[in-house]
Amino acid sequence: MDKYCFGVDIGGTGIKIGLFDREGNMLDKRVFATRRTENGKDVLKDAADFIEKIRKEKGLDREQILGVGVGLPGPVNDRGYVSEMANLGLGGFNIEEEMSSMTGLKVKAGNDANVAALGEQWKGKGKGFDNMVLVTLGTGVGGGVIHKGRIVAGSVGAGGEIGHILVNYDEKEACGCGKYGCLEQYASATGIARLARQALEKNSKDSLLADKEDINAKLVFDYAKQGDELALEIVDEACRYLGIALAGVAQVMDPQAFVIGGGVSKAGDILISHIKKHYIPNVMNALKDKEFLIASLGNDAGIYGCARLILN
Repeated sequence: MDKYCFGVDIGGTGIKIGLFDREGNMLDKRVFATRRTENGKDVLKDAADFIEKIRKEKGLDREQILGVGVGLPGPVNDRGYVSEMANLGLGGFNIEEEMSSMTGLKVKAGNDANVAALGEQWKGKGKGFDNMVLVTLGTGVGGGVIHKGRIVAGSVGAGGEIGHILVNYDEKEACGCGKYGCLEQYASATGIARLARQALEKNSKDSLLADKEDINAKLVFDYAKQGDELALEIVDEACRYLGIALAGVAQVMDPQAFVIGGGVSKAGDILISHIKKHYIPNVMNALKDKEFLIASLGNDAGIYGCARLILN
C-alpha cells in the first residue's frame, strides 16, 4: 500500500499544507490565511481541518498516512513543546500531542527556519551536503543548522537563531528581540532599507535612491547592480555584517555549505560575492573554502522540510 504524509508550514499570515508521497514528491499544495482569533488557537484547528479535507478529497485512508510534519515560528524542543509562537500569541503547549489528537495521525514538529533548512538539504540547493546552514533573509533574518542530515535544534529548540547574533556593539536602536545590534537589523530586507534611509540622511552623493518614497531592499540591490555608488556601499555594509556573522557560525559548526534563502536572496550573485568578500578575511584558514549558494525551493522549503521530519 502506498504511503503518504503531510507537511504543514504555519506562518503569521498564511499556512501552507503539502501532500507528499514517500519519495518526497509533492502531490498537492494548499495555502490559506492564518486566523488570528482565540489567541491563535484556531490555527491548529484550521490546519487539522484542511488535512482532513485533503485526505477525503484524495480518497486516502488514515492507514495510508505516515504522519504530519509541522513547522512553526518559534522554538520547539525535541518532544514537541512550544514555548512561544512568534506573532501568534500562542505558546506553552505540546503541538505534537495537540495536532495528533485533532488529526488522529502521528505528528512531528520543528521551528520554521529549521525545517526550511531540512527541506533545502533534502530537495534543494543543499542536496548532497550532510552539514549545511540555511540563512533566510526576509523581513527578519532566520537560520537553520543541519548536521549529519539532521536539524540541530538545541536544548529548547532555539538553535540556529542567526539573526540575533550581535554584530554591532554601538547600535542605539533596539532590535525586535529587545537587544541592540543584532544581525537582523542590518541584513534583513527591513534592515537593508533602514541602512539606505540612514545613508541618504548623511550622504550628499548623487544616487538613484535619492527622492524615492518607498525604499526597499530590492531597490537597493537593483541600483547596486547598475553601479550606483551609494547603493553599492549599502549592499557592502549589510554583507559585511553578514559575512562576519557567518564566519562565527562556521567556526562553531564547520558546515560544508551556506545556503542563502528568503526574499533578499533573489538579488543573486551580487549578494553572494559581497558576503564572501567579508566572510573570507574574518574566518580561520581551515574554513575559508565553503560553498555559498542561493536556495532553490523558495517558500516551499518549509513544507518539504516538514514532510522530511516524517519520512526521515
